[in-house]
Amino acid sequence: MALLKVVGLLRSTFYAWDNARKAPEKHAQAKELIKEIYDEHKGRYGYRRIKTALSERGVDLHENTVLRLMGQLKLKSLQRVKRFKSYKGNVGVVAPNLLLRDFSASAPFEKLVTDVTEFKLGDIKLYLSTIKDLFNREIVAYEMGLRPTMEMVNSMLKKALVKLQPGQTPTLHSDQGWHYQMPDYRKLLSDHNVVQSMSRKGNCLDNASMESFFAVLKTECFHKQKFADIDALKATIHEYIEYYNTKRISNVLGGLSPLQYRLRRTQAA
Repeated sequence: MALLKVVGLLRSTFYAWDNARKAPEKHAQAKELIKEIYDEHKGRYGYRRIKTALSERGVDLHENTVLRLMGQLKLKSLQRVKRFKSYKGNVGVVAPNLLLRDFSASAPFEKLVTDVTEFKLGDIKLYLSTIKDLFNREIVAYEMGLRPTMEMVNSMLKKALVKLQPGQTPTLHSDQGWHYQMPDYRKLLSDHNVVQSMSRKGNCLDNASMESFFAVLKTECFHKQKFADIDALKATIHEYIEYYNTKRISNVLGGLSPLQYRLRRTQAA
């Protein structure tokens, strides 16, 4: 122990440090699970969702502990690109704004929202049209195309309409895009007792729930990703929407995926 005298270190201090070094790490197992969950969801989960996923596996840690352990593991969730700010527009003339930013629903197919978004891959553009159920945030129908055609939007709408149960008369909210003003689109709605609602002109916050999904989608499976061609991008979007509906948990839904939430709520009813 002559070396301890040379460096001026107390023997008790040395033994305390040595014992701590040799002792198994307190959160070693939790770290392994955190890394496993992080990799399973391809870096899409932040510390809050990882905490929920840990709880499902019987590991109960405080959010701050999970955040600290992720920092030690150098794990960071994908950062969402901020949306642009909207301005106050005018009330639509085709259909009134019935939703009024109330994005809650008490039953499936009570309130739906829809929109079209664009992906750029080099000189090629891909368009995605989706319908989201506000009851459980599930994407109930979608369609993709190289051009934002009326056929693409109507095809998506028909996929949703065939899922309607007898007696369901949902409200379907959109912005004032030209697709949603076309007579054939509006006739499809009226033929199936779907009530049309539209945002004020130029006001994306009136359809914030749909905008939010697009932001999450692009953050988690498009931005900073490389695709060999447009077909690879299409396949990734197909895979992501399946993942989003069936596996991606939401703390707003009590730590369940949209599908799990719908099944649990409808079975309990």
